[in-house]
Amino acid sequence: MATSKPVRLILASGSPARRELLERAGHAFEVQPANVDEPSGAGVTDPRGYVQQVAWMKAAAVAPSVADGLVLAADTVGWHMGEVIGKPADAADARRILRTLGGTIHELWTGVILWRRPDDRQIAWQEVSRVAFKRLTDDELNAYLATRTWQGCSGAYAIQEQDDPYVRLVSGSISNVIGLPMESLAKALAWLRQPA
Repeated sequence: MATSKPVRLILASGSPARRELLERAGHAFEVQPANVDEPSGAGVTDPRGYVQQVAWMKAAAVAPSVADGLVLAADTVGWHMGEVIGKPADAADARRILRTLGGTIHELWTGVILWRRPDDRQIAWQEVSRVAFKRLTDDELNAYLATRTWQGCSGAYAIQEQDDPYVRLVSGSISNVIGLPMESLAKALAWLRQPA
């Protein structure tokens, strides 16, 4: 019986966290960052639509260069008090964001696109997780900022999967908070890897 060759998976992202999630799940993949100018999120009223739009922009930037395979693109943002909480510009911005989130529960939204080439079949979905962030003392905040783990992270933090001293998952998927909802991704990959 002939076996079909594995379908190429191309991650349209330079995110180290997304790469690590895929590696831990045992996926073989290539990395081809989309390098698109992401909108600022200012004036956004629908975080679900926003992350889906940005994920699609990333996928659309990479898909034309892929002759055969699956392009995976994602975008994650925080949502708090009716505003998008994106990646901090610098340490001062990270401090502002963490002070805003401290002592509250906020949402983390991820939009995901799987785009199959060459037939251009696409699956798009969005997931939300609710996260509680501890109110930090000045000393805790200074120590956290010194770690620089906030760099490149929506909400200015990177959740630790075990015993995070500051961040607690209230509902949803922890992998979604990290940047890629692995549970729903596994189902979507299985469906798109079936013969057309």
